[in-house]
Amino acid sequence: MTAVQSGTVIPVIPATRALLTCSVAATTLFAVVSLAQAFTREGFDLTRHPLSMLSTGDLGWLQIANFLVSGALTIAGAIGLRRVLRGTPGGTWAPRLILVNGVAMAAAGVFVMDPGDGFPAGTPLGQTGTLSGSGLMHMVAGSIAFTALIAACFVLGRHFSRAGRPGFAAASRLSGLVFAIGDIWAMSGGQAGSLILAIGAITAMVWVAVVAADRLASLR
Repeated sequence: MTAVQSGTVIPVIPATRALLTCSVAATTLFAVVSLAQAFTREGFDLTRHPLSMLSTGDLGWLQIANFLVSGALTIAGAIGLRRVLRGTPGGTWAPRLILVNGVAMAAAGVFVMDPGDGFPAGTPLGQTGTLSGSGLMHMVAGSIAFTALIAACFVLGRHFSRAGRPGFAAASRLSGLVFAIGDIWAMSGGQAGSLILAIGAITAMVWVAVVAADRLASLR
């Protein structure tokens, strides 16, 4: 079976569908597991604590697993997007950037953020004076993941512009912009920065999932 996209014949095999489904699953898993914990774990305040801080404490393994599995699913999804976008504008770099995002997300699960500002419960308020090696590496992984996903959204915007889909192009760029603003706001110490950052990150992840779902639908 084959599908035609922008004049390119693309072989359609069950593995491609499975890979694209992984992209949708990555966003669903990460958002559901993260937000469920954000609203139920004692002492966690999403307006002050980043979602990464859920990796600390007795139940930290849940968020660590969330990063690892979501990262692996994102990597699989990037491979699927590469298959269906091959030969189109942005069809090389958008999947590559999403792949980098997935690898960095998994790395953020390996390197755990330091506790701080009252979380986990019992941790002193305020920020810790120095970062641990793991905390520093988590910040590096997070920065790479954020930058790659923001860039991917803008590359997808170019892809959809060239494909004659202005609505998808605008949504792609808007998703990247929302994430970029959230990141800058959080890094500058803006009020409720971790909440704004979480909204931006999940928005961009949701958009990548929408793109994967759209490509998946076109294969049927």
